[in-house]
Amino acid sequence: MRGDVLNLILGWTLIAFTVPLVICGIITCILDDVSIGLRAFGPAALISLSLGGAMVFFFTRTDSGERLRDVEAFVGVGLVWPISVLIGALPFWLGGVFVGPFTSGAELSDIMTGFVHSWFESMSGFTTTGATVIHASSSPMCDSTTLDCINSQHRGLLLWRSLTQWFGGMGIIMLGMMILSRVLGGGMALARAELTGPSLSRLKPKLRQTATALWGLYVTLTVLEFLLLFFVGQMGWFDAVNHALTTLPTGGFSTHDASIGFYDSVTVEAIVTVFMFLAGVNFTLLWLSRKGSISLLWKDEEFRYYSFYILIAFLLISLTLINTGHGYGESLRDGIFQVVSIATSTGYASADYMPWPVVTHVAFFILMIIGASAGSTGGGLKLLRVSLAFKIAMSELRRIAQPRKVDRIRMNNEVVEDRQIGLIVGMLFVWVILFGGASILLAIMMPDASFESIVSLVASSLGNTGPALGEYGPSNTWVGMENSGLILTSILMWFGRLELLTAVIVLHPHTWRREDKSDGEVQGVAVVKRMLQDKEELNSK
Repeated sequence: MRGDVLNLILGWTLIAFTVPLVICGIITCILDDVSIGLRAFGPAALISLSLGGAMVFFFTRTDSGERLRDVEAFVGVGLVWPISVLIGALPFWLGGVFVGPFTSGAELSDIMTGFVHSWFESMSGFTTTGATVIHASSSPMCDSTTLDCINSQHRGLLLWRSLTQWFGGMGIIMLGMMILSRVLGGGMALARAELTGPSLSRLKPKLRQTATALWGLYVTLTVLEFLLLFFVGQMGWFDAVNHALTTLPTGGFSTHDASIGFYDSVTVEAIVTVFMFLAGVNFTLLWLSRKGSISLLWKDEEFRYYSFYILIAFLLISLTLINTGHGYGESLRDGIFQVVSIATSTGYASADYMPWPVVTHVAFFILMIIGASAGSTGGGLKLLRVSLAFKIAMSELRRIAQPRKVDRIRMNNEVVEDRQIGLIVGMLFVWVILFGGASILLAIMMPDASFESIVSLVASSLGNTGPALGEYGPSNTWVGMENSGLILTSILMWFGRLELLTAVIVLHPHTWRREDKSDGEVQGVAVVKRMLQDKEELNSK
């Protein structure tokens, strides 16, 4: 591992991270109070700038930008998230969203619990999970008589909460590629590491232009949604800004406890549903079809799967609600919104689905696991992997019946290589092991929780969905969990955001072995490179 290169990636990211902290601090001073703005964002901005500057100017070499390899890129991306989450948690902790050192009369145990809550809220934001622990029992800003605890928070801090999801949606590293590509170099290595962001197809001759194009699309859709919510949906400007910031990254943080259900507006729900659906589509595909070429979208096999998948789930949920006595209009309205929200891992809610029939809960659980399209800001296993896994299973069954038949697996009419198939099977196996192990650990930490709650919490965390089932449905926060459970689920959010592969590389012992002085290569890097090459070739399908 080349420490100087890692310091360069992390250092410049932290320096860039200072900018939104300062901007939010200024906005907080204007909208709320000067003392709150300085107290909440001043220390975080100072730490981010000082730490990033020290890493860049004291712990790098003049040629560090030229020494970037895939292994440093992946470890850098993996470590950017917890470091950003830690600094991003400070405004919540110091600004009074949760119990902190400035909370009058708070005991040390309460202050430490407040930090865990702040860490969880920040991780849920940056990983675009959308689960929250803001509640009358956790926030000094509200009590049992407060009707809307989230909306009672300082507006500057609510804006910061939404921005964590907006930056996390397209990826901190993708933004860094656009701004700092000349400094860091090796941009494609960083792009491969940012697995949840846009696919690796170069839309422009240079990677910096590609990142700029995709971020331009991201910003354009965000602004468009804001305008529609404000002018057409008649939503207040502050709420419209925050919901636009949290829809495109499929995050789901709202400015109200009741989420989108607070507005009880068909127009608002329709606008948000459209943008959630778009956020679940491969962003490269959206960019290529920006001139109205719908046929290009439909030619993509994964997009067709995505459309049918949403349609089938919508029909199942709606017909189930109609069959149980709900009105036709209400069933269609609630069904489409909840399906798109959970399938894209956005996590908004317009209705409490826990009283609905159990078949709807099973459907939502499946949607949490599968997620949206590869190359989108949505979470989950992704339809690309699931569809290929299904093709692999069908191919093996056909091989049993016809052993001599040559059956090649294809995606978009291109053959998927055997090593790519092995990578998919391996990643799915890792997901199953992680899901099972985490469920057991969480059950030990939460002995009184129901089975439905445990497995849905793990699925929601790994899929970056937000609302779960059981006691942690859309009308409840996750504040009832013990600190150990909050820490475990926040780690699962990190795994889910990095889609397992980057996290596995960061934790793999070979990654951290010393370099062989004879050739300067890290032991085990060849294995990592092969995994990355396979992943890039698979995404290109």
